Amino acid sequence: MGKVSVGLRGWRFDESEILRDEEFKPLDEIPLDARQRLVRLTTLIDKPCDACYLIHGESKKANCNRARVVYGEPGEEVLLCTDHEPDFIYWYQECGGSELRGSEAFADTFYEWFEDGGRAPEQFGGIEHVETEPDELPELPDANDIRERLEENYEPHQIDLREYADDTSADSTADDDLEEITTSYPTDE
Repeated sequence: MGKVSVGLRGWRFDESEILRDEEFKPLDEIPLDARQRLVRLTTLIDKPCDACYLIHGESKKANCNRARVVYGEPGEEVLLCTDHEPDFIYWYQECGGSELRGSEAFADTFYEWFEDGGRAPEQFGGIEHVETEPDELPELPDANDIRERLEENYEPHQIDLREYADDTSADSTADDDLEEITTSYPTDE
C-alpha cells in the first residue's frame, strides 16, 4: 500500500491508515491526524478555488472554478483549481511560502500575495501530479455521514468546573454559580 489523495489532491494519506478492504475504516480506527484531515475534507470538497474567489468575490462566486487541490494544514488550508495551482506552487517555492508551512499566517500570506498581483511567470511549469487508478478509491463520506460515525460511539463526558476553581478562594457565590453550570461536550447547539 502507498500514499493516496482523497477527494482533493494535495493531502496524502497512508492507505493502510485509512482503508481496509477497499472501504474507509471506522473513524475511531483512523489515527487522529488522518481523521482530522478526512473530516475537514468533507467540508472542502465542493468549495471554490480560493484564488478564483479572490478575483470574483461572493457576488460572482458562480464564476469560480471548483477546488481540485488542497495545501496547508486543516483550518489554514488553501484550496486551488488547476489554473491557479501553479501560482501557489510558485509562491511556495520562490516567494517564501515554504517558510510559513504549518503557521497560522500560511493561507493569509498567500492570499495577500495573490491579491497584490502575485502570479507565477508563464514559463513556470508548476507541478505534475501522477494519478494512478483514481477510480479505485472509495467515495469520501459526506459531512453528515462523518458526523453520524463520530456520534455513533459517543458518550457525553460531564465536566465539573469546580475541579478547575482556585481552592484558596472560599467564595460561596462562585460555588453557587458553578453548581448552576452543567455542560456536556460537545453539544449540537
